[in-house]
Amino acid sequence: MTDLQSFVAPTYHGLADLLASAPAETWDAPSLCANWQVRHVIAHVTMAARLTPEQFGAEMAAAGGDFTVLSDTVAACDASLPLADHMDALRSPLMHAWRPPGGGAAGALSHAVIHSLDITVPLDRPAVAPRDAVVAVLDQLTAANGAYFGVELTGLRLDAADTDWSWGSGDAVRADSGHLVALLSGRTLPDGRALQRVDR
Repeated sequence: MTDLQSFVAPTYHGLADLLASAPAETWDAPSLCANWQVRHVIAHVTMAARLTPEQFGAEMAAAGGDFTVLSDTVAACDASLPLADHMDALRSPLMHAWRPPGGGAAGALSHAVIHSLDITVPLDRPAVAPRDAVVAVLDQLTAANGAYFGVELTGLRLDAADTDWSWGSGDAVRADSGHLVALLSGRTLPDGRALQRVDR
């Protein structure tokens, strides 16, 4: 079995390399996350490199136990940190070894892959995560039948255009594997495609 955690560091390093070579205005470009620029996504994804468990607990308490509120608050506050700090966090061994509480290596990988795609897809750049990592996240999301992000998969066949991965049966949704991860994560693609959202 593949060690999912081993994919995390290459994903973050790839994202850091991409941003290091991109124009400065890239940090202010829109991401797939509603109302977040690239800098907000990076501030969110690297939260664990800055907040101790005690600080995280305090932020969660201040957010009334709502992780979405916490994420928005921290992203808004930390997005303005120096770009060098964001780059250091992406390359931090602490970030590469971090696992979300209760999420394990699978959660760490999905966090890295999904948020990296939140940046690369709207920038029209190739995925920075190893292809096997992207496929592993596809397997996670489809194994949950769309429940993680509340998307409806009934009657759909998902086909990856850049690998032999496929899932389901019915109406075909064909895109490269990174775009499929974004769709399964409840995102709307730059071409307007999105999967139906459901309440579960």
